[in-house]
Amino acid sequence: MADELITCPLCGYEFSRTDTLCHHGCPLGAVCRMVRCPSCAYEYPEHPPRVSWLDRLLGRREAPAPCPPETVRPASELAAGTRASVLCGGSSNGSRQRALTVFGLAPGAEIEVIQQSPACVLRVGETELALDPEIARQILVEPS
Repeated sequence: MADELITCPLCGYEFSRTDTLCHHGCPLGAVCRMVRCPSCAYEYPEHPPRVSWLDRLLGRREAPAPCPPETVRPASELAAGTRASVLCGGSSNGSRQRALTVFGLAPGAEIEVIQQSPACVLRVGETELALDPEIARQILVEPS
């Protein structure tokens, strides 16, 4: 496991587990399940937890039910105050997709549109994100 390369989901930096800051200085480094990027110092779980004990037992996840295409629309088309569920980021840019995921804007997330102009502001949980209209057009959602 020490020779295996890990990629930071925030900055994309590739490093070995032995290069992490917490591996060298933390007394819990041998048993800790968190990884800290030596480039940006972002700390995240090495392996994301499963959803439930049944998922751990079966080792699979249930695929979301497909939604009718007429209800799917870009986040940029929703009115202020509308709640929706994120279906996909739609971006071919992997680093942008990872950055949005770090802020909670991932498939299945519940969002609320705060405003559309001059920037699209979305609330994801306790986080508010201001996005360029171009980026908001690439996020496909299904209104609740």
